Amino acid sequence: MKLIRSAIAAAALLVAAGVAHAGKKYDEGASDTEIRIGNTVPYSGPLSAHGIQGRVEQAFFRMLNEEQGGINGRKITFISLDDAFSPPKTVEQTRKLVEQDGVLLTFASVGTAAQSAVQRYLNQKKIPQLMVSTGAAKFNQPKVYPWTTPSTISYVDEATVYGKYLAREMPDKKIVVLYLNDDFGRDYLRGLKIGLGDKADSMIVKELTYELTDPTIDSQILAARDTGAEVFVNITLGKATSQSLKKMAELKWKPVHFICSPSAGRVYLNAAGLENVQGLMTAIAMKQITSPRWADDPDVKAYKAFMAKYLPNEDITNEIGFTMWMLSHVMAHVLREAGDNLTRENILRIATNLKDVKVPGLRPGVKYENNPDNYAPIRELQLMRFEGDDWVPVGDVISARN
Repeated sequence: MKLIRSAIAAAALLVAAGVAHAGKKYDEGASDTEIRIGNTVPYSGPLSAHGIQGRVEQAFFRMLNEEQGGINGRKITFISLDDAFSPPKTVEQTRKLVEQDGVLLTFASVGTAAQSAVQRYLNQKKIPQLMVSTGAAKFNQPKVYPWTTPSTISYVDEATVYGKYLAREMPDKKIVVLYLNDDFGRDYLRGLKIGLGDKADSMIVKELTYELTDPTIDSQILAARDTGAEVFVNITLGKATSQSLKKMAELKWKPVHFICSPSAGRVYLNAAGLENVQGLMTAIAMKQITSPRWADDPDVKAYKAFMAKYLPNEDITNEIGFTMWMLSHVMAHVLREAGDNLTRENILRIATNLKDVKVPGLRPGVKYENNPDNYAPIRELQLMRFEGDDWVPVGDVISARN
């Protein structure tokens, strides 16, 4: 009888183990012990200032591994490769992530042109291309590219806010626009015209472009000034932003100046000199790591403590890092919700059914949520003006959800 009871007990254990194992579902890149995530970031090249994105993400997942044992008992292997913001290099590095490194998904890869180059490939492979680090509208097309999700508010929605404000508050002012000649810049221009409505044709007197490879944009700034426009909408990135701010200061040209949110970080303002950016306007969804008004905020304190421990030599004033810390929390949330069902299909389901996720760093009144018909997770913005040594809110938070 003892032998029979022992045999029954052993059989029960085997059945239980089989049921437990059956409850776990994995695609390539996931196992009982590991989750492999990849992305591409311009650690070199014209947008190397955005290299902080990958460094913060690497540090965040290292923190989870060291302090929390990973996610649901699985260590996160985060593979971040340099693509120098060159689309051919992005294709090469993304294929390596998928075909050699065997990642489960990509997360927060950087750049409109770069990610456009791999969007079709990742969708054909049914690899989640999650929270692409760009606000280009093309990354929110659930019916065309169901495996691609955006990370933040779209450039179109952001520029629409600018246009609505200008049409309401400065309907008689003339506008000159400078934009990067790619999908990024064209999305902003489209949103601006949507916001201006039937005033767009009369208010916009000149549209100027530049290429990412241009060594300088001094000639464009001169041409913008020479239009005599009272409003300058500045849609530049990286070194071009710094060049534009410095050149405007040199020329003592002081129009009403809007700058796109990806270039509103303190690193650019400090480079130009705060005395030269007074009155600068933008729109943002998050708290500001460099703002005195948020100095005692728990989220800001948590980020500063994280950076002091894991990236002590990084520029704490670079707001891009704060944004990536926020997005990394969202990625961790998705993986926790997935539990033991770490299939790409389940990951995508969770990532496109977010409901008011508590993301540290978002301003009051801003939500992080989406649905299968509209992947855009942030659709609220606060218009801001730089005064003294800080950004000051202008009006109330504006929502683009309705």
